Amino acid sequence: MKQPKELKVKPIKNGTVIDHITANKSLNVLKILNLPNSESNLTIAMNVQSSNLDRKDILKIENRELAPNEVDQIALISPNSTINIIRDYEVVDKAKIGLLNEINGLLKCSNPNCITNTNEPVENKFYVINKEPVTLRCHYCERLMEEHEIESQF
Repeated sequence: MKQPKELKVKPIKNGTVIDHITANKSLNVLKILNLPNSESNLTIAMNVQSSNLDRKDILKIENRELAPNEVDQIALISPNSTINIIRDYEVVDKAKIGLLNEINGLLKCSNPNCITNTNEPVENKFYVINKEPVTLRCHYCERLMEEHEIESQF
C-alpha cells in the first residue's frame, strides 16, 4: 500500500503563530491585522482537523508580533485562540487569548442613536455578556451586539 507524502509547513524564524482560530475565521483575523497589506510572509491553514476543536484555522506571520489591541480584537471573533511568539525558530512565549470582561474603544455600537455615534467625545464601551457565542452590551444605550454584528466591523 502506497503511503502519502507528509506535507510540512516551513517553520518561521521570527514572528507569531496564531493557533486554534475558530474554523473559517482566519480571514477575519487577517483583516484585523491589516494583512496581507504588509511585508510579512503568511502561512494560512483553514478548516484543518484538530484534536481539541474538531476544526480550526492557523496563521503564521513572519517578522511580526501583535499589539495588545490586535489581540483584544482577535479575542472578539475567536476567543479560544492561542498566540505563539517565535524567535530564532523557538517558541519563546505561548498564551491563550482571553476575552476581556469589558471592551473599550475597539468597536462601534450598532445603534445609530447611541451617544457614541454622535459628535460627542465619548469612547465606546461594551460589557461581555456571553463568551460563546460572543455577545456584548453597550455601556451607554444597552444595545446587545451579537457575533455577526461584531465580525462585520472587521
